[in-house]
Amino acid sequence: MVDSGAAQAQAQAQARAGGRSGPRRKKEIFAVSLELLAGQGYDAFTVEGVAQRSGVNKTTIYRWWPSKSELLRDALLHSGTLAFDLPDTGSLTGDLTELAARVEGLLAEPQTRAVVEAALVGAVRHPAMRELVTQFLEDRLGRHQPLFTRAVERGELPADLDSALLVDAVAGALWIRLLVRRRPVSEDFTGQLIALLADGISAARERAGRRRG
Repeated sequence: MVDSGAAQAQAQAQARAGGRSGPRRKKEIFAVSLELLAGQGYDAFTVEGVAQRSGVNKTTIYRWWPSKSELLRDALLHSGTLAFDLPDTGSLTGDLTELAARVEGLLAEPQTRAVVEAALVGAVRHPAMRELVTQFLEDRLGRHQPLFTRAVERGELPADLDSALLVDAVAGALWIRLLVRRRPVSEDFTGQLIALLADGISAARERAGRRRG
C-alpha cells in the first residue's frame, strides 16, 4: 500500500515541476510555431504540426491555446523574435534613427524576415491573422510610446501628434525597401528618411504653435 503522505508529496513535487517547466515549454512552442509559420504560411500551419515538432502533446497545447490564431498571437507577442530594446539617445532624431536601424536589423535576419512576410501575407487573406497582426502592431506601438512621450517633454513633438504616424512611416518604409523592393538599407537611405520625417515634424510643431498663439 502506498503511503498517502508520500503520494501527496510526490504529486505536489510533480505539480511544482510542471509549473517550472511551463514557461520553458511555452518558449519552445513559440519558437516552433514561428518556424512553421515562416516555412509553411498561415494556411498550412496547424497545432498538430506544432505538437509533432515540439514534442508537446497537442491536448496540452489546446489547453493553453484553443486555436491556432491564439497560439500565433502569443508567439508573435511573447517569443522575443521580433523584440528589441527601446532606444534612448536623448533626441527624437537620434531615437528614430536607432529605431530604424533596429527594425532593419530584425528584417535582415532570414528567419525573422520569413516570419514577418508570412504574417503579412496571412493578414491579407485571413481575418484571424489580420487581427493577430493588428494586435502585434498595437502592442509594439504601446512599447514605443515612452520614446514619443520623452520627445513631447523635450518640446520636439507637439503633444497632439499621433505617434502611430511616425512608427508606421519608419517601419513601413523599411518593410517596403526590404520585403518588396528587396534592396538593402544604407545609411544614406535611413538618413534621408529621418530627415524627411524631421521636416514634417518641424512643420507640425509650427502649426501647433500657431494654433496655441
